[in-house]
Amino acid sequence: MGLVASTGEEDRTFSDVVTTLRALTCDDLEAVNNEILSRMQSPVAMIPDLAGHLISSGGKRIRPMLTLASARLFDYGGRDHIKLAAAVELIHGATLLHDDVVDRSELRRGEKTANIIWGNKESVLVGDFIFSRAFELMVAAKNLRVLQILSRASGIIAEGEVLQLATQKNIAATFEMYLAVVESKTAALFAAATQAGAVISQCSPDEEEALRSYGRNLGIAYQLVDDALDYSGYEAALGKSVGDDFREGKMTLPIVYAVARARDEEKPFWRRVISDGSQTIDDFETARSFMDRDGTIAETITCARRYAARALEDLSRAPQNEYSDALAALVESSISRAF
Repeated sequence: MGLVASTGEEDRTFSDVVTTLRALTCDDLEAVNNEILSRMQSPVAMIPDLAGHLISSGGKRIRPMLTLASARLFDYGGRDHIKLAAAVELIHGATLLHDDVVDRSELRRGEKTANIIWGNKESVLVGDFIFSRAFELMVAAKNLRVLQILSRASGIIAEGEVLQLATQKNIAATFEMYLAVVESKTAALFAAATQAGAVISQCSPDEEEALRSYGRNLGIAYQLVDDALDYSGYEAALGKSVGDDFREGKMTLPIVYAVARARDEEKPFWRRVISDGSQTIDDFETARSFMDRDGTIAETITCARRYAARALEDLSRAPQNEYSDALAALVESSISRAF
């Protein structure tokens, strides 16, 4: 893929690499899952039911595994990384519940979303409950620096949600505007997950920064590929409907590039389907034909590869062991998902 010299990982699928990372962290991850389940208990029956639907719906647990692997990378021998990894996953879960309400999503990981089953109000309130449990776990780790990192990431994610609403349906959105959304909504939690694992292990400031930057660049690359897959992937692989971003008028990078390269006679099409939200059954295929012609999906993947290369450079500044190997493989396989 042109990122680094061959490591023998090129033939491994994303699923294979995640399985390897899960095997490396299996005992820790089981402890994280138990911690999460215990934190979801409530005398209000709907809370564990709705939260359990989200937590058990087949997520890959990439973010908590990043925290666990980052701590183990530096030979951390304590148990507080379990609490932090659980907090990271709960932050992610809470944002998913809120996202699905905002986006009116119907599928999440191939299953009906909580807002479809229980309702929007219920999803938002249980999302708030999950956020509160995440903060309890952060406090339980008794590390002020980590609390600062994860609480700040939570605020940045919320800012990203608002920023995405501001750019939605705006065909004047630029690459810089798009990147600001991705950095807030996705990369912030990836970066906090890896940085938290590094901090709890008491590594050097340079190593902490390397892991933070690794998480950020991985998160951006990961989201870029997700956005490309919305126009070129398969529903079974995505766990959601292909074309959801298009139907919602999200200015993801394939669209940003497509609008920028549109011929004069095509610009009314983009105004109608994105800005006005007036779409016919054939519009998605028309949009994809323009993207194929102008190479916007391919260029989105090229951009993802640039960020992946930066993530690998960051990782080279950390200790080299089986955990760094797994984290490097995660980068490489992330940009070839479902293609």
